[in-house]
Amino acid sequence: MSTVKIGDKIPEFKTVDQNEKDVSRQDFLGSKSVLYFYPKDDTPTCTNQACNLRDNYEQLIQAGYKVFGISPDKAAKHQKFIKKYALPFDLLVDEDHAIANAFGVWGEKTTFGKTYMGIKRTTFVMDEEGVVTEIIAKVKAKEHTEQILG
Repeated sequence: MSTVKIGDKIPEFKTVDQNEKDVSRQDFLGSKSVLYFYPKDDTPTCTNQACNLRDNYEQLIQAGYKVFGISPDKAAKHQKFIKKYALPFDLLVDEDHAIANAFGVWGEKTTFGKTYMGIKRTTFVMDEEGVVTEIIAKVKAKEHTEQILG
């Protein structure tokens, strides 16, 4: 597993969004982007984070950002999550954790004394060339836009 650092170009990857449309590293070039990794659709913290980004989406757009979320959920589950909460951005599929591994956010976690493998909630902010300019590892779900725009 590699770990993406500030100043690195994001790794090459290919996946699909909620509509099963192909998405790759190329889709992040040409404008500033936010890629946020989250564990699972429709769970309390993940929902708070997505809704914070939704509620402040115009601010992110005005600042020049495209926003993408990514989790191990299937495209159909992403569609339901987007519809339920009227999310205005695409959610990407990473069922095999290959993208999370490439970014260094798939690993051992401990919750309530139980250890397991999962997504380490992390957001990567990139410039127009796909170079990471900021990494938010301590995400505050209800204040996430504020963290990004800082």
